[in-house]
Amino acid sequence: MKLFVYHTPELTPTDKVPECAIAVDVLRATTTMAKVLAVGGEAVQVFSDLDQLMEVSESWSKDKRLRAGERGGAKVPGFELGNSPLDCTPELVKGKRLFISTTNGTRALQRVQNAKIVLAAAFTNRAAVVQYLLEQQPETVWIVGSGWEGSFSLEDTACAGAIAHSIVQQTNLPLDELAGNDEVTSAIALYSQWKDNLLELFHHASHGKRLLRLNCLEDLKYCSQTDILDVLPMQQEPGVLKRG
Repeated sequence: MKLFVYHTPELTPTDKVPECAIAVDVLRATTTMAKVLAVGGEAVQVFSDLDQLMEVSESWSKDKRLRAGERGGAKVPGFELGNSPLDCTPELVKGKRLFISTTNGTRALQRVQNAKIVLAAAFTNRAAVVQYLLEQQPETVWIVGSGWEGSFSLEDTACAGAIAHSIVQQTNLPLDELAGNDEVTSAIALYSQWKDNLLELFHHASHGKRLLRLNCLEDLKYCSQTDILDVLPMQQEPGVLKRG
């Protein structure tokens, strides 16, 4: 198994596809997706385009769908949800499909949707992702951070590092054998520095600051928890993730 970390979707190679791709958008898309599936949501369907989301979701009955739209950290008017995992309660989402479009996370998923295996990861479900990788041993694994509008984000790279760090620890393999690019080593270093205080890291992150201005401290607290959800969001068809 070779691990590759890419800080943003734009940095991934365009001439190849990995056996397994993992999209990461800690604040907050992939954290929200994991929460939805953990509490009984039927599936999560991702869109980069809001109009397309509205069009496709119209074919689902109102009692079987939820629409989540976020731009710039704020909820899109006319949508039931923004991008907060705390809003995704069992009472609201059980048995429903979440149709979601966010500023960054849905773009990352769409960039890697042609991989044989596509997963969504956050700190909250890190252990489930790592367990799957150790059991299945895919030959090449891309961990793709969503970043923020094409630029690097601390929290996504730290989460990529958390996944790689756990694999190194559990396999006892030399980092040189596992790391396919330098970004893996840097991601592990970032995670190792902040693993005992991820919430403080989020306070330093540009998107964390953006969410704090929107009074989303409780979201940051939730997203900073590690290994609390035993759920693996896995793509079943392009753009549609279900519990793996």
